[in-house]
Amino acid sequence: MRIGIDLGGTKIEGAALAADGTIAARLRVPTPAHDYAGTIDAVAALVGRLETLAGPASSVGVGIPGALSPASGLVKNANATWLIGRTLDRDLTSALGRPVRVANDANCFAVSEAADGAAAGAAVVFGVILGTGVGGGLVVHGRPLVGANAIAGEWGHNPLPWPEDGERPGPRCYCGRQGCIETFLSGPGLARDYAPGGRADGPSAEAVVARAAAGDPGAEAALARYEARLARALATVINLVDPDVIVLGGGLSNIDRLYRTVPELWRPWVFSDRVDTLLRLNMHGDSSGVRGAAWLWPAGD
Repeated sequence: MRIGIDLGGTKIEGAALAADGTIAARLRVPTPAHDYAGTIDAVAALVGRLETLAGPASSVGVGIPGALSPASGLVKNANATWLIGRTLDRDLTSALGRPVRVANDANCFAVSEAADGAAAGAAVVFGVILGTGVGGGLVVHGRPLVGANAIAGEWGHNPLPWPEDGERPGPRCYCGRQGCIETFLSGPGLARDYAPGGRADGPSAEAVVARAAAGDPGAEAALARYEARLARALATVINLVDPDVIVLGGGLSNIDRLYRTVPELWRPWVFSDRVDTLLRLNMHGDSSGVRGAAWLWPAGD
């Protein structure tokens, strides 16, 4: 039995996986936002509950919306900003009384979908998380590319490509810059784009999608802008790494129309006579992150 934890900015999800990859138990709890000690306690409690339901686990892997710095061993680049600068892997190891492996959540997602999900059998897979933040993970022949700086696939913190006049300089990002892809394509980014004046207290991204489906012209316009921005942003990924499959995950991946509209919209921006890259919805849904985290411990480790 392996346990995988998907530690996000708003929720922590955990699953216990049997040897054949089936999920024996799965639980979700809210993330104690801006409370590092509370987050450690919440993960430890979740692991305990999973083991009560499914039995003792041989390993625990955790996916986070950031990365461990190869230089310092501290968390960096996390949109759950209270994790930044922390020794998360060591603190979880201490709290659980066993070794814990920590990796970027988009890498975990991409590994899961490349292994036996929507991109099974593809040589080069780019996994995208469109949620509270925007993450990316790159898998080549079944293995995640981490990179010398542990930032491979961090597509969300490049500037939105080919910006229109109204998109400059762009919203300010938690990373300290303006106009990052994440500020446009995250759930809060879509919600802010729809709300009058970019207010933060307007309808949620899910509500904007529902309003567009119901015929709200403002919501439809916001969603059309979102599709165009996603197409431009993914075109740069295709131009750079030329993946066989791009798999979308996170809450906004459930917008069905993206899979029809975005491949049409990215064509003018891709440097090729035709585009064979496939855009697919994840197969394992919310389970992809936890499945990939559980697989941070290969068999025999």
